[in-house]
Amino acid sequence: MSKKNKLQKFEENKTFANLFEYSYERIMAEGFPLQGKWNSDFFHNDHPIVLELGCGKGEYTVGLARVHRDVNYIGVDIKGARMWRGLTQARDEALNNVAFIRARIDQIEHFFGPGEVSEIWVTFPDPHPGEGERNARHRLTSQEFLSRYRKITGPDGILNLKTDSPIMYEFTLHEVIEKQGLQLLYATDDLYANTDNLEVKNIRTFYEQMWLDQGLTIKYLKFKIQ
Repeated sequence: MSKKNKLQKFEENKTFANLFEYSYERIMAEGFPLQGKWNSDFFHNDHPIVLELGCGKGEYTVGLARVHRDVNYIGVDIKGARMWRGLTQARDEALNNVAFIRARIDQIEHFFGPGEVSEIWVTFPDPHPGEGERNARHRLTSQEFLSRYRKITGPDGILNLKTDSPIMYEFTLHEVIEKQGLQLLYATDDLYANTDNLEVKNIRTFYEQMWLDQGLTIKYLKFKIQ
């Protein structure tokens, strides 16, 4: 993407009423006005709130919102130019159950109140390959990030991980779920070879399809956060 195209998308992003961009400094100084008030002050309903962290172009956020109009979906990413596509699709399709936040994921607890989020999706995150705690703590399913998610989810909060990375899958399954004694709801290391009728198969992002075409397998985990 050229610098000119990025700048154009950043400018257009400012016109979307469902995009929230708050710097860390602003959050610390002012707080986030919708924290704990997403249902009452933005969505104007009492539907569950589901997050996609590292949403990229927002393909999964928008795809889920199309299917489940009675659920509110919020995509979170730091790269605003990518998010432009999801914002545009949501606007063009009049999806009123979609919002986006441009922010770092390690600031997520500043945007939501306790128990405000019911479910989280982490779709194809950077696995931060390599040995040692320094690499592992940057993974979006690490203990460091789970401690943040626990601040905003209720006792039945769920995390879904969809990944092409064996590192991310094995780390989450063995080092996180098993070691912390979390309730595993579903696990497969080859989603599309699995014969179970799972809704998670129905939405494929551009990169997911590209990896499938290259012969890579997609892995999926679903577990309770608390």
